[in-house]
Amino acid sequence: MTSKPLGNGRLRRVSRHLRPRSIRGRLTALVTLLAVLLLLPAGAAEGAVGRQAIGDALWLEVREQADLTAAADRLHELGDPVVPHVAGVDLVQVVAPNHRVIDASKDALGLPPLSSAWPRPGDPEEDVQTCTATHLGCVRLSALRVQATANSPVVYAGRLAAGLTSTGIFARLFGIQDVALVLLAAWATWKITGRTLKPVRAIRDDLAAINGNDLSSRVPEPPGRDEIARLAKTVNATLSRIEEAKLNRDAVLARQRQFVADASHELRTPLAGLRAELEIGQLHPDDTDLNTLLNSALVDVDRLEAIITDLLLLARVGTAGAADKTQLNLCDLVRDEVSRRLDRLPNRLRTDPDVPVTAVSVQIARALKNLLDNAQRHTRSLVEVSVRRNGSFAELAVDDDGAGIPEPDRERVFERFTRLDTARSRDHGGTGLGLAIAREIAHAHQGTLEAVESPSGGARFLLRLPLAGG
Repeated sequence: MTSKPLGNGRLRRVSRHLRPRSIRGRLTALVTLLAVLLLLPAGAAEGAVGRQAIGDALWLEVREQADLTAAADRLHELGDPVVPHVAGVDLVQVVAPNHRVIDASKDALGLPPLSSAWPRPGDPEEDVQTCTATHLGCVRLSALRVQATANSPVVYAGRLAAGLTSTGIFARLFGIQDVALVLLAAWATWKITGRTLKPVRAIRDDLAAINGNDLSSRVPEPPGRDEIARLAKTVNATLSRIEEAKLNRDAVLARQRQFVADASHELRTPLAGLRAELEIGQLHPDDTDLNTLLNSALVDVDRLEAIITDLLLLARVGTAGAADKTQLNLCDLVRDEVSRRLDRLPNRLRTDPDVPVTAVSVQIARALKNLLDNAQRHTRSLVEVSVRRNGSFAELAVDDDGAGIPEPDRERVFERFTRLDTARSRDHGGTGLGLAIAREIAHAHQGTLEAVESPSGGARFLLRLPLAGG
């Protein structure tokens, strides 16, 4: 019976089961894996370099002893037995061309020639590692001709190759070192990540204790400016905004209910008038002037259309993205819009040469139109429009010389469907949304719109927008 291989789904489940669940465990596992991948090749390389370095040192020692022995032979100063001068190089022989040992050190007395290697006159020195002597083991030796002549004897200087140069010893030493370093890296990572993530656990515990009824609690903010400290500050800032939103929720709901009531009333009034006019025309067709009825109905339809259009515009004002905005000269836009108007009273324009802003041109033009419409309804003789720079802002001011706006009402005029007096009645046009739309457009462009007193005694509406590149 053959076993079926694990499917991909089971492999993924097994992989997820084996993977550490905590960030601390994952970081420790990752650092441990990296340490293994880095230290094992490094340890192998260190072992190879160490073995090579010790081997080179041993070869230098046996060559040095061979040189010393050959020099003593040339000077006829060899002892009997030969006395080695390099520590550890105990096997020294002087061998004649017929492979007879002429002289030897104490440890090499009675031994046959240590090697059959015989350097040529053109290459007088040769390094050899031989294991032919079973009672000695492997020997590293240097074979050196004493003279350049053909019948020159050869000096063999050698030492045993066993000991610290063994591959197994080096492998064990560096293996122990690598294992110790990997364990140290894993332990240090576990401890450091545990200490680093301790504030995160405190934040988690405090967040878990917060409920929807009490949002006054805050998470502890650790000192410093690292990621965890910034996280704690962000969490507390978010909790503050949520708490503020909760406190203001009733007021927001009340404003929303009032807006729905006002909007429904403003729509119901022209609809009721339109219906009444049509019903009267239907009941008394002979007494009804058709042109008068149609003209009156069209007036109410126009008002309905204006209110609906303004409500839809209010809903869309804040939805424009950065891609919809372009850099434009506010002076040119204002000049073009003013030149298109056919108002009952003149509009006087004063502008700086260049006032660049980044904006949705259609929305800024609509805000200017609403401000001019409002000024024309309330001015006595003249409307003044000015555009200038003021620090990092562009300022657009629309002044009228009418009765002005009392200071307590200067914020209320921006509320939807607000009329301060009969001068703002339907007979004067407008939907009651013009100034609210203008302010929403200003806020959507990170600007402001406020009502102040004009130098002429009337009302001034001052629109401020950030300068482009400011």
